[in-house]
Amino acid sequence: MSALPEPLARLPELARNLWWSWHPEARALFDTIARAGAQPHADNPLRLLATLDPPIVRALAADGAFRESCARVLAAFDQALAGRGAWFPAHAPPNADLPIAYFSAEFGVHQALPVYSGGLGILAGDIAKEASDLGLPLIGVGFMYPQGYFKQRIGPDGRQEESYERLEREVAPAETVRDAEGRPLRLSLPLPDRLLHVQVSAVRVGRVLLYLMDTDLESNPPWERELTARLYGGDQETRLLQEILLGIGGVRILRALGLRPGIWHANEGHAALMMVERVREQVEAGATFDQAVEQVRRQSVFTTHTPVPAGHDAFPFFLMEKYLATYWPTLGLDRDRFLALGAHEQTSGSAFNMSALAFRLSGRHSAVSVRHAEVSRRMWAPLWPGTPVERAPITAVTNGVHVASWVAPEIDALFRAHVAADWLEHHDEDALWERVDRIPDRELWDTHGRLKLRLHRFLRERARRRFTDGRSAAPRVVSSGALFDADALTLGFARRFATYKRATLLFRHPARLAALLNDPRRPIQIVFAGKAHPADQPGRRMLETVHRAATDPAYGGRVAFVEDYGIHSAQHLVQGVDVWLNTPRPPLEASGTSGQKAALNGVPNLSILDGWWVEGHDGTNGWAIAPRDAAGDGEERDEADAQELYRLLESEVAPAFYDRDADGLPQRWLRLMRRAIRTTAARFSARRMVKEYIDRLYRPCWDESPRG
Repeated sequence: MSALPEPLARLPELARNLWWSWHPEARALFDTIARAGAQPHADNPLRLLATLDPPIVRALAADGAFRESCARVLAAFDQALAGRGAWFPAHAPPNADLPIAYFSAEFGVHQALPVYSGGLGILAGDIAKEASDLGLPLIGVGFMYPQGYFKQRIGPDGRQEESYERLEREVAPAETVRDAEGRPLRLSLPLPDRLLHVQVSAVRVGRVLLYLMDTDLESNPPWERELTARLYGGDQETRLLQEILLGIGGVRILRALGLRPGIWHANEGHAALMMVERVREQVEAGATFDQAVEQVRRQSVFTTHTPVPAGHDAFPFFLMEKYLATYWPTLGLDRDRFLALGAHEQTSGSAFNMSALAFRLSGRHSAVSVRHAEVSRRMWAPLWPGTPVERAPITAVTNGVHVASWVAPEIDALFRAHVAADWLEHHDEDALWERVDRIPDRELWDTHGRLKLRLHRFLRERARRRFTDGRSAAPRVVSSGALFDADALTLGFARRFATYKRATLLFRHPARLAALLNDPRRPIQIVFAGKAHPADQPGRRMLETVHRAATDPAYGGRVAFVEDYGIHSAQHLVQGVDVWLNTPRPPLEASGTSGQKAALNGVPNLSILDGWWVEGHDGTNGWAIAPRDAAGDGEERDEADAQELYRLLESEVAPAFYDRDADGLPQRWLRLMRRAIRTTAARFSARRMVKEYIDRLYRPCWDESPRG
């Protein structure tokens, strides 16, 4: 990238720090540059700046209003990085000056860095952004994934097709980590018969640094260069090697950087070997194995994310022996004692379970909702024999969302005008949201209407691209939402296509659904999005069912499917639909933060009473799909839930939406919108969540642990 003239010289620095992605004026600054270059918006500011023509650069540098905007954004950026006025330094205990190492297999911060697949990564990204806002000294450890997660395309037969695109490193918001001599930092991780070479990139998320590893180096053979190429790719052996690299390699990277965290947080069991490596360090320093384990437990936090037993990584003992037989002697252990650390009974027999390992080696354990904690205590009770199930040491810190990232700019403007000019600085204060009633009815409804129109433009533009790229016949263009009506009641469903999430529950009785969708007075339309894991055949078939419905004339073009779901499309959906639909088979929903993002924007939830909605639903802010006669967990439960879903749509949801007063305003719906905001904005924010981490999980570690 060639040097920019002085008024714009620091824009590349700003573009390399993803701080810009959750600050409206910074986003607007880059969007102004994009429009000057005949682009609609700035998906990747670094790429944008690298491709600007010199006449455009000169014109921007000469534009006084642009220079002033640039100066304001950079001043706010500098203030944020300096941490002036941040919450945590003013509230931190005296021994909390050492950083928190947060290990996660994925981080979803922005689509410019596509190294995430879904909820786990988006949560990790939201935590990193909130840590920056609060001034919490957090550092992230994960993977760069040069090919990221797969790009989704739906073929002519409705089947999901996967492709992978290489990350453009030269315009990615990441920097090569260098050693004291300025050379790229390299780690050589010993495996039983060879060395695995690792490079590290740093990603700036405000004040937070993410250290992301990958093995795409010429010094590795081709098959090992591919080891970290993709998220959740490959076989069990590949997954184990990735987790060895994340856990053991991640600790060694931090040591090579001279970092000594005070707290180590494993986000899901993928990172469990991080705790084992720290035990090894203690043993090497002279501690006994038991002493080392006790010290590691005092400094370790583990968050479990899934109530589905099959969702926890478990490896056969022979595979653990293949790769770690030369490692466990450094812990002072023999084979049996090492394997016992992770041994857990699976449906297919005993295996080395990474979540069981993390529970055994961490001192604080959290689930991601109250309901999930209850399920997790039952699931993992055998780890604490003799302890009553209800007292198993798994607490609940319910997930929340990074408010600044997910609130629509138009909703932000409403809040600034009628809630408080500085509402974002105080958004986790529950009393603040009593002021949402001050928003005038017409302003609230018109604002939502603009967001809905923006969603419809987004759908139509995607449909147009599908039609003009030569790969889509007219029926498949219809499936993109080309026939959607901006005035019709619009439901949104965007989840990973796993069978327990039941994306096809609505299609259980096609004739009844068709009558709902095509009602001449109260039509309903539904937009779906989401990916099925390439190896999940039932999930793929479920996606095919939805896509076939989107091209079925019986549904009148009122079902749409949005390909390649990601952060950008998620923002359009959670901000622009009328109702957020969620239909998991309970109790298999751990949390479900997409519904929180929708509620923040005044979109009521229509959801199974599971995950966060057990805590969030109060009878005035949306609807709970909870039939009194539901029984069992199979066909009987599915039928009862489907019948209740149809009933709610027919008798409650559609009437509330379409019932208008003399001014054309839906008063019942506006009350629902306000209650959705009022009851979720503070309580289900990432700020509340991170502060709970600090008070309930981190503070005890600081109180109990020596430094180092």
